[in-house]
Amino acid sequence: MRTEFITLNEKRNVTLTAYLQEVGGEFYYIRNRPAVLILPGGGYQMCSDREADPVVFPYLKAGYQAFILRYSIKKDAIWPQPLLDYEQAVTLIRENAEKWHVIPDKIAVIGFSAGGHLASAAATLSVNRPNAAILGYPVTGEDAHGLAPTAPDTAAAVDQRTCPCFLFATCNDNIVPIRNSIRFMEALSRFDITFESHIYAYGPHGFSTCETAVQDRKAPVCDRVENWVQDSIGWLKDIFGDFGETGLTDPRCPAKTTANHEATLSIDCTMEKLMSVEASKAIITQLLQQMTAAGTIAQAPEGSEELNVLGLRMSLRDCLGFSQVPQEVLDHLDEQLRQIDNPDFKA
Repeated sequence: MRTEFITLNEKRNVTLTAYLQEVGGEFYYIRNRPAVLILPGGGYQMCSDREADPVVFPYLKAGYQAFILRYSIKKDAIWPQPLLDYEQAVTLIRENAEKWHVIPDKIAVIGFSAGGHLASAAATLSVNRPNAAILGYPVTGEDAHGLAPTAPDTAAAVDQRTCPCFLFATCNDNIVPIRNSIRFMEALSRFDITFESHIYAYGPHGFSTCETAVQDRKAPVCDRVENWVQDSIGWLKDIFGDFGETGLTDPRCPAKTTANHEATLSIDCTMEKLMSVEASKAIITQLLQQMTAAGTIAQAPEGSEELNVLGLRMSLRDCLGFSQVPQEVLDHLDEQLRQIDNPDFKA
C-alpha cells in the first residue's frame, strides 16, 4: 500500500489523503477496487482526526481504496464551499481512476455529523454524485442551519437521482437530534431509494468507530454501536457487488425499491404507478379481464376495482406471481410496458 497527500487548496488548507492498495500480483483476481471518500465531522469548525484515519482501516481490509477529504472549515466554510471541495476531490479521484486503480462508478462517501451533512449534500445536490453514501449521526434538514445560516436542508433535496444510503445514529444523541436521520429516511422512502438504517438505543454523539482507541470506554454507549462498521461494509457489497473473477460481482440489492422512477415503465413498477398512466392502465385492464375470463383470478366484487385484488403497492411482477403467469407472458407484458415513457421521469 502507498499513500499520497494532495493539497487541493493551500489557502484554505483543503487536502486529500489517498490510501492506495495494489492490484494484480498476489491480488491477481483484482484489477481495480471500489473506493470510499471519508468526510470527518467537526461542526464545520474542524475535521476530526477521530473520524478520519481510524475509519480508513476497516475499509482497506475489506479491499477498498480509501481517501480522506479535509474540507474548508471555520470562516472558509461558507456554503457551498465545502460542497465545492467535495466536487474537486471526487472529480480528481475519478480522473485518476486508472492510475489509482479505482472503479469510478463504485465510490461511496462516508460522513460524520457535519461531514454527514456534507455527504448527504453530495448525495443530493452535487454535480458529481457518489454511488453510495454512509451517513453517521448526520446533520440534515433544518438543523443544518445551526452549522451555518446558508447550509442547505439536504432532506428536502432528496430526489430520484439520490444514491443508496446507509444511516446510523443513536436515539439519545443530544447534539444532533435523531429527527435528522429519520427525516432523511422518510425522504429516501418517498423516492423509493434503497437504504439501510441502524438507530441504536443509546450512545454519545461523535462515537466514530466506537472502539476504545477512539471512544472512552467509560462512555455510556450501546455495545452494538460498533457493529455499524461491518454492517456498512456488508451493505456496500450488496450495493456494489463483491470481488469476483473478472471484476465485481453483480449487486444483490437494487438502487431503488421499485422501478417507478425509471425512464420507461415496466412490470417492476407498482400497480399504483401503472394504473396512473392511461397507456399502461389499458394494457393491465385488458390483461386482468383476460385472466378473469380464464378463471386465473377471481371476479372482483361488484363496486370494487380489480386493482384491489392485487394491491396498489405491489409490483405488477409480484402481483402476477401469485397467479403463476407463464414467463413468456411476463416478458411480453414487460416489453409492451417498456415502450411507454414514464411521465414523472427526470434525467
